[in-house]
Amino acid sequence: MNERTSGAAALKRLRERRCLSLSKLARALLASASTLHLSHMPTTASVQRSVSRWEAGSSVPDLRYQLLLAHVYARTAAGQVSLGAGSDFATLLDALALLGESERRIADVRTDIIRAVTDQGGASILALLTPGAQDALATAMADPSRTDEVACAALASTVANVNAEVGSLPFVRLQLLLSPAVEACRRLLAGPVPAELLPQLRSTAVAASTLAGRLAFETRDDAASRALYAEATAQAGQLAEPWRQAGVHMSHALVTLYSQDGLEQPRTLVDAAVRAARSGDSVLVRARAHALQAEIAARAGLERQTDAALSLSWYDMESDHAGDPSPSSFTAGHLRGFEGVCQLWVGDPERAHDQFSRSAEALSGRREQVQRAIVTTDQALARIRMGEPRDAAGLLHECVTAASTTGGRVPAIRLRRARQELRPWRREDWVQDLDDHLMDVLGA
Repeated sequence: MNERTSGAAALKRLRERRCLSLSKLARALLASASTLHLSHMPTTASVQRSVSRWEAGSSVPDLRYQLLLAHVYARTAAGQVSLGAGSDFATLLDALALLGESERRIADVRTDIIRAVTDQGGASILALLTPGAQDALATAMADPSRTDEVACAALASTVANVNAEVGSLPFVRLQLLLSPAVEACRRLLAGPVPAELLPQLRSTAVAASTLAGRLAFETRDDAASRALYAEATAQAGQLAEPWRQAGVHMSHALVTLYSQDGLEQPRTLVDAAVRAARSGDSVLVRARAHALQAEIAARAGLERQTDAALSLSWYDMESDHAGDPSPSSFTAGHLRGFEGVCQLWVGDPERAHDQFSRSAEALSGRREQVQRAIVTTDQALARIRMGEPRDAAGLLHECVTAASTTGGRVPAIRLRRARQELRPWRREDWVQDLDDHLMDVLGA
């Protein structure tokens, strides 16, 4: 049996598991289309024939029907949202993959559904869990002493799922999904959780609080952000994994850099991150810590220290990463972005531009879109300093659109800084067009 045949069979099993006839599924798809205000839909009989062809493997659902199927299977037969592993929704996505749909399109379908759930006020930690995990977590929340590995894994999965949507969903939506997980970690850690599960639960709490601290910063709640980072730092300090402490310090340093004036506190946090990373097991986290240390030095005008930190970062980046506990935390593309920033502050804008261009090209993943917007904005700033302001304005138009997708605070800050450097050309039509775009999309 080839993959397409397997995918077709999976669609049929999914329908039958719901006890839906061909006609009932067709009507459910049309009901979803009506809810979504999709026009020009065919008759029930026509949709029924399409479903039959999908299940026979003679055709596959097009993009419109993929979305409608996702809306049908995102809820259980009882109407409860369920998107986690083992759910009908997850089974549908697996079937689409077997039918040959791209990973990017499948990720888009998942994001569309999460967006719809948060629109309807249905965001819940339970939505991202399997029924069994929901039961385990509910039991643990009622009595922490009954916490088991299933409940801990459920929380970790929820945090990982929300983190995976950074760059795809607005930060305020991600907060809706993450907040229940943060609170669940707090409640369980405050209770008599079995000792053997504490390290796993603390690791999840560190990841949840760190991400929540960033989301609070992005939504301009700096007080909540500081409190969440303090919480993450405290929990990370109880783990025998220094690289996790380094990760918290680096995230905190970046938001501090953009939420207040001066370099003293960010430098203190970055230095702490470097110390922790040097004694930790993740070479990639150490590479990132050195890269951030280089940026802080560059912003302070310290060229020699900048070069030394970048050299250390590249040494770590080019080392053996086999078995790294944080394999996706940092890439060469990210490092080139840091190099570009350093060149902007203490080097050559042309070299900075080339580094930004290479970095933006490498940052192509969904999870990297916020970072890509930041890098491209800095690339535009380099163009201005190279004497090419009109080309820079063209790049900034792209960044406005990217920044508006997530509501990211850092891209917006970088955009405003680049726009300030266009002041000598403020009367040019192409600068006024950029201002109109900024006002229309970001209100600034």
